[in-house]
Amino acid sequence: MTFTLWHIIGVAVIVAIVVAVIATIRTRQKDIRKVAYMMDALEDGELNFRFQDKNKFNRTLNRIRTIFEKQRQAHEQDSWTKLIRVLTHEIMNTVSPIASLSDALSKSMDENGHSELDVKTGLDTISDSSKNLIKFVETYRQLSGVARPIRKALDLRELMDSVIGLNSEFAASCGATCQYRPEEDDLMIYADEVQISQILINLIKNALQAGAKHINITARMGKDDDVIIQVANDGEPIPVSAQEQIFVPFYTTKKEGSGIGLSISRQIMRNHNGTIELLRSDAQQTVFELRFR
Repeated sequence: MTFTLWHIIGVAVIVAIVVAVIATIRTRQKDIRKVAYMMDALEDGELNFRFQDKNKFNRTLNRIRTIFEKQRQAHEQDSWTKLIRVLTHEIMNTVSPIASLSDALSKSMDENGHSELDVKTGLDTISDSSKNLIKFVETYRQLSGVARPIRKALDLRELMDSVIGLNSEFAASCGATCQYRPEEDDLMIYADEVQISQILINLIKNALQAGAKHINITARMGKDDDVIIQVANDGEPIPVSAQEQIFVPFYTTKKEGSGIGLSISRQIMRNHNGTIELLRSDAQQTVFELRFR
């Protein structure tokens, strides 16, 4: 009788252990799925999720989400501050000479409308400044008015051949080569051909203007069936101080640059539910990555 009772107790203990182990495994599997979901959301910039605070693990995930949300808000605020600073600087640089010169011309005129100053030169300067301001405003409108993508299936080989062909004359004049080397054949993306071509053309143009002699474009499938395109060049690296600001509208390190090319590129990729990032920029190479999901 005692022997049977101990057997029953032993079996009960084993069953309890097995149940506990199974419950732990299931909980861990749920936790792993939660982490995977959170990582996907964070990667997509979507922070409108929250786990129920039923246990310590959920509370930890929610704290991580809150930290990312605060960082994003701080980054967005910083970007807006930089944008407003640039806009103010550009507008004031254009308007101040117009106001100053107009005031000087007005004060120099006598009762008969004659002036000691060269009125024609002054008016020409005002006209040029006004045109520059209009051009600046048009550029801003271009930035804020990126059209919704019209998507279709695109063969990457055909797309790259077209983009490289459009840049072949400029590349030749710079003594540079541009090549496309996919890691896999028959890669395709579902995207707006004109908009994606615009991004690639801009990246190639920037590389050539930076003195690149070799531009290598590669493409491959990612682990999550996303298509990854990398555009690498050996031109002058982007200054470290500028690397975090190159996607800020109107920020540029070039004298003649508008500072909207990379900003528009990022907006286009976001409209495609994708991303564009600067992976590295040093003495060896500069690499931009486009990721299509």
